Amino acid sequence: MAVSAPSVAADVLLAGAAVLVVVSAIGVLVMRDVYQKLHFLTPVSIVAPILVACAITVRDGWAQPTGQSWLAVAIVCVASPVLGHATVRAARVRERGDWRDPTGVIRGS
Repeated sequence: MAVSAPSVAADVLLAGAAVLVVVSAIGVLVMRDVYQKLHFLTPVSIVAPILVACAITVRDGWAQPTGQSWLAVAIVCVASPVLGHATVRAARVRERGDWRDPTGVIRGS
């Protein structure tokens, strides 16, 4: 089997996505609180899907699977920040009782 430039490029992009996921997972394990951990989810939820879609585009060209993968990436890139914000708000409510609490006093501890 001959090795072509598009297949090597696609493999490099997929390897980059895999390394990014592993590094982000290590970051989530090492960080202390939920707010710090959420920062390490951004590369996994936005950059890694873009790398995978780029790999599909390089390998298959502009075909139906490519369009479907870019549509999925667009949905993930729009939904991910909303989900992250909702997660932080839920963590704040759990920690302080109300997300609008201006005093910053932690209740219930």
